[in-house]
Amino acid sequence: MTNSLLEGHGLFQSRFFHEREYLQHLANDGQRPSALFIGCSDSRVVPEYLTSAGFGELFVLRNIANFVPNLAHVDSSVGAAVDYAVGSLEVPDIIVCGHYGCGGVKAALGDITPMREKHPSLCEWLDGLAPAVRRALKLGDEPDALWRRGVEENVIQALENLITYDVVREKLEAGKVHLHGWIYDLYQTRIRVLDVEHGGFVDAAEIQRNG
Repeated sequence: MTNSLLEGHGLFQSRFFHEREYLQHLANDGQRPSALFIGCSDSRVVPEYLTSAGFGELFVLRNIANFVPNLAHVDSSVGAAVDYAVGSLEVPDIIVCGHYGCGGVKAALGDITPMREKHPSLCEWLDGLAPAVRRALKLGDEPDALWRRGVEENVIQALENLITYDVVREKLEAGKVHLHGWIYDLYQTRIRVLDVEHGGFVDAAEIQRNG
């Protein structure tokens, strides 16, 4: 497997030969990404592919189920990425992107007790997700609908938790950063965007039409 990845690197070098001057510029002069993208580690959800972003355009934080804990229970890797992207790189936008079909959310909706002995770190992480995603259980929907709603609740909670970070709150109040909630629909290969006025997630194409 690693051989195929190294072969892929060779293809990368030949494919992006014309980009070398720009890549050298990024190496020498530093990065200036346009957004902090917080997404899931799921191998099917690749931020640069979903957005057609190029080198240096996104500062990416990925973890299980795109979880953002609040500041009082901050995971240092999440907090460090947020502090650096917002405080030092001064990104103007923060995107939290969940995805339908998220295994982490599905696990957090259920009983993870049997997993605790073999996967203690994973279960500790899922414990953080559980309060938000289990709000979906109050709706009493079918399993697939609950799963989708759990994904949505997790994104909404992540946005709320971001505001507990001083650097985010201060930039938000000053109008220097904007928060966005997205969901990538694996099955439809489309992005849905949180529209506060509509009270839910709508197709990105609709946002673009009305924008």
